[in-house]
Amino acid sequence: MTPNTSMVRGWVIGLVGAALAAAVAAAVPVPDPVARAEKGRVVPAPATDLHLDDATSQVAVFAGGCFWGVQGVYQHVTGVASAVSGYAGGGKGSAHYDSVGRGDSGHAEAVRITYDPRQISYGALLQIFFSVAHDPTQLNRQGPDVGPQYRSTIFPADARQAEVAKAYIAQLNAARAFDAPIVTTIEPDRPFYQAEDYHQDYLTLHPEEPYIAINDLPKIAELKRLFPSRYRAAPVLVRSR
Repeated sequence: MTPNTSMVRGWVIGLVGAALAAAVAAAVPVPDPVARAEKGRVVPAPATDLHLDDATSQVAVFAGGCFWGVQGVYQHVTGVASAVSGYAGGGKGSAHYDSVGRGDSGHAEAVRITYDPRQISYGALLQIFFSVAHDPTQLNRQGPDVGPQYRSTIFPADARQAEVAKAYIAQLNAARAFDAPIVTTIEPDRPFYQAEDYHQDYLTLHPEEPYIAINDLPKIAELKRLFPSRYRAAPVLVRSR
């Protein structure tokens, strides 16, 4: 039987945790997870952006691997009012973790970002997405997580967002901002469904888990390093609303 996503992720967490425990028991130094994680990279800002000076609230939906880390990144971005983990790309009936984990639901683990366009633009959110939130050159995977549910995808709210996203991907590819072509897809007209409560704020609530420490906390450190003016120390949490 093919294990589902939660089983695989639990296995990875347990395996890494056991390895760390063994290293400590053997008095072997364990490297700092930030030092071992892939570093973010500076990519140019979008040449074409979406400016909505007369709006107070807008929504963006991105998918870039496990939603725990992507949510955690945007919860630390100034101008973001909320970042909610969920599913996008498939139907309502399969918008739950067990179905999505099988990889055949059409969904990707996604994050819905509600932001104030007077403080941060859609293009700036995209720049963070491509710089530190994930690796846009990995096809149907991110790090240890494999399957189409971990694909790199932008779910535009309207034609204007789709146009900006498409132009930005072309710009980054033309500039050879990455060592391989960007595989991020743009999937319009896909509803977002909020994930189960236990997935919300997962990075903040479980920073001690090896999976989080190795794969996700370094993203927060890279956000602070590369975008110090956009970083905020206190995350905006789902459960505090």
